[in-house]
Amino acid sequence: MAVVPILHTYTFGPESGPVVLALHGITGHGRRWSDWATTHLPTARVLAPDLLGHGRSPYTPPWTIEAHVEALVETLDEHAPDARVTVVGHSFGATLALHLARALPDRVHALALLDPALGLDAGTMRTVAEQTVASPDYTDVAEARSEKVHGAWGEVPAHVLDTEIDEHLVTLPNGRVNWRISTPAVITVWGELARPFVLPPDVVPTVLVQAMKVQPPYVTAGFRAALRAHLGDSLTEVELDCDHMVPQARPEEVAALVRGLLP
Repeated sequence: MAVVPILHTYTFGPESGPVVLALHGITGHGRRWSDWATTHLPTARVLAPDLLGHGRSPYTPPWTIEAHVEALVETLDEHAPDARVTVVGHSFGATLALHLARALPDRVHALALLDPALGLDAGTMRTVAEQTVASPDYTDVAEARSEKVHGAWGEVPAHVLDTEIDEHLVTLPNGRVNWRISTPAVITVWGELARPFVLPPDVVPTVLVQAMKVQPPYVTAGFRAALRAHLGDSLTEVELDCDHMVPQARPEEVAALVRGLLP
């Protein structure tokens, strides 16, 4: 029987604070939440794991949604065994937040879904995966930085991007650079995003944030409609005029939404 790993996890804030589990997206890492947690949500105890195949967590497969959720359960048991947690998920992290709420309905207090990527077109996900295979890394730091500045990170403050590069960009044996990730794990996750979306338990207060500059949107009209019908008054919908990196581009707005969910 395979041993379920405990994820490498960053912790921020006081041990006595309400517990927030912060889940990053594809190619990310847990320390990405550092500035948000310490500057904008300092009274909460924020647990920010590196997901499987990311950062300093194990790179061993499987990398399915189910494997990610099992690792998150083990990690919660290690760091906050008795806590009911508010889960903040960005992109793929929001997909995992939904699955975690279904797996642990008695331990997930509330959800903040930040531009969730889920239930996406299978053909598009195949194309993205093939592009990752064809071009998995960068010539140098300048190329990696340029991709972010001219992409979804264009609105993120420079000091936050500098920290991201210092922490997460590593030199590969071939002399090129890439994020501290397992490329096979990332390719697997692109495929997982084509799976049908799931809905949380209908008693879980949920905030859905859609980044309106993302086109075509990751948040599909079908998902929003299903979530609205399922949750009713337990759902708060927010549209922000920003690109996909919502917690880095709009940290105070996100923190205010999360504070409203805390027990």
